[in-house]
Amino acid sequence: MIMNLLLVFLPISLLLEYVFHAPPLWVFLTATVAIIPLADWLRKATEQVAARAGPTIGGLLNVTFGNLAELIIAIFVLLSGNVTVVKAQITGSILGNALLGLGLAILIGSFGRTRQQFSWRNAGQLNSMLFLVVIALLIPALFDYTERLPAFLAGNEGIRTNLDEYLSLGVALVLIVVYILNLVYTLFTHKDVFALEEEPHQGPLWPVWQAAAVLVGGTALIALESELLSGALEATSSTLGLSPFFLGIVVLAVVGNFAEYIAGSYFARQGKIGLAINIAVGATIQVALFTAPLLVLISFLIGQPMNLVFASPLEMVAIVAVALTVTTVTKDGEATWFEGVLLLAVYLLLALAFYFVTPRLEGEPTALRGSMTAVQGVQPPTAATSG
Repeated sequence: MIMNLLLVFLPISLLLEYVFHAPPLWVFLTATVAIIPLADWLRKATEQVAARAGPTIGGLLNVTFGNLAELIIAIFVLLSGNVTVVKAQITGSILGNALLGLGLAILIGSFGRTRQQFSWRNAGQLNSMLFLVVIALLIPALFDYTERLPAFLAGNEGIRTNLDEYLSLGVALVLIVVYILNLVYTLFTHKDVFALEEEPHQGPLWPVWQAAAVLVGGTALIALESELLSGALEATSSTLGLSPFFLGIVVLAVVGNFAEYIAGSYFARQGKIGLAINIAVGATIQVALFTAPLLVLISFLIGQPMNLVFASPLEMVAIVAVALTVTTVTKDGEATWFEGVLLLAVYLLLALAFYFVTPRLEGEPTALRGSMTAVQGVQPPTAATSG
């Protein structure tokens, strides 16, 4: 019911933008809230189609449409030229799903329970994929750093940029192939090993046309709201004194995955913690092995090329922290409420660091970076003090 009430922000955001020409901050906030219930309706429609298609096809549909809202948001941010924000959104989705989403699920599911048990074998498969994520996202960054060394040839920034893009395209293709093979492994050849307890569909099934109409209509409305959101992004960051980087890594990432947080917490509360872990960690893997590579390919098609070089050491540390923390929590096949607290604490610590960091976006002169740090209350180092 709360999700349905949030739908009122859909017409409000459109009126603020096209009728009242309200300040970008209000357009950004209302569009952000409007996307949350729309993403939830996409999830419901996908579940309706999956319930009719059977567990195998249903699993494919869920992983295909699971991050559709986030993908649409990222595409519109790409079209506006904010490549760094899209990369931040990818990092934020990995952190949010694996730390915030899983932490909330474990904590909420632990009320009234000493511990929750799940399949360590399924968790081990997910953890193995998480470490592939770490390797895949570290390699482009390390390659870029290597080519900056005096002993290597790509001293020219333009050449190095081209090499980063070529490598990112190759990495993207490899990751998509691995992700498809992982689906074949878990849904077809070894589905008896990794199958979770099937959740019976509750309530009447929608007609196929209704589910299809919700999917198409929800996707179109999310695209419309994403266009409003991306158009107001930079003005909102300036008004709030926050970097677009922080808005991407925390706000946009959470909005795109909010429906999955709700679903994971719901199943955990019902005692199905294994399904909640599969939703949270599976969504993390999907972002890194499918959504991010797909965005790389799309970026070249729309003329806004994006590589997979995460130049910030803080982002790299955050992604490594995700793999290590989730593996530590899930390796024994059981979870307690305090482990949920630990996951949430790691997320909050990283979010706090990203709040204070002051990245310079692509094409942004250094002077603008100084003005941003001044807005946030942090004075940039002068030439005399920077060493």
